[in-house]
Amino acid sequence: MRKVLVIGIGAGNPEHITVQAINALNRADVLFIPEKGTGKADLADLRREIVSRYVTNGSAKLVPFDVPVRDAANPSYVGGVADWHEAIAGIYARLLDEALSEGGIGAFLVWGDPSLYDSTLRILERARGVAPQFEIEVVPGITSVQALTAAHGVALNRVGEPVLLTTGRKLGDAPADDTVVMLDGQLAFKALEGDDYDIWWGAYLGSPDELLIAGRLADVAEQIERVRARARAEHGWIMDTYLLRRRGQ
Repeated sequence: MRKVLVIGIGAGNPEHITVQAINALNRADVLFIPEKGTGKADLADLRREIVSRYVTNGSAKLVPFDVPVRDAANPSYVGGVADWHEAIAGIYARLLDEALSEGGIGAFLVWGDPSLYDSTLRILERARGVAPQFEIEVVPGITSVQALTAAHGVALNRVGEPVLLTTGRKLGDAPADDTVVMLDGQLAFKALEGDDYDIWWGAYLGSPDELLIAGRLADVAEQIERVRARARAEHGWIMDTYLLRRRGQ
């Protein structure tokens, strides 16, 4: 039976990769490298850099593949994501059939950790219906949440208190006392009362392009918006994460 390794590679720093991940990469016969277009070429380049640094298995083969773009015009976000995942699952099934022989080991290098706001595992489950039989092994990685709090030198949680992890779409107007927000292209924090929160924001965490801003939300919200827009225009993409903490708690 084929085996698929789903390997977390960290939030952007090649040195985030763990010894477990290095060992897993060197077990792979095929390393699948997603290509997301010229605007995100540096995401594929980081994966290639990791392979160049750490893979000593000279027989391992790199297989790039194109990732389709989600239809942002679909009025149903959930439906649009489902269609997008179905299309990618078809690509995964083809890759496992054509590039990986029976008994072979393939590896997908996943940004951050495969369990946190990443859909590789869900897409592979979709692919089971049409791909040759395969088993999955997951290797955890450093998330952007850990990279964010480390970069700012702040603890993720307060003593005995919970932390909510959510997306910008789900932030609403009443976040928890401590909330980590990911995937927020619309800057949902702008709808909050800025004097009530502190924010620790970061983009391209762990990379040479890392950006960090922290302070009372009322004081830094506009700065974050300006810096984010400029960085996105410069790079063609942005990955950012932030921690919101209600003041006075």
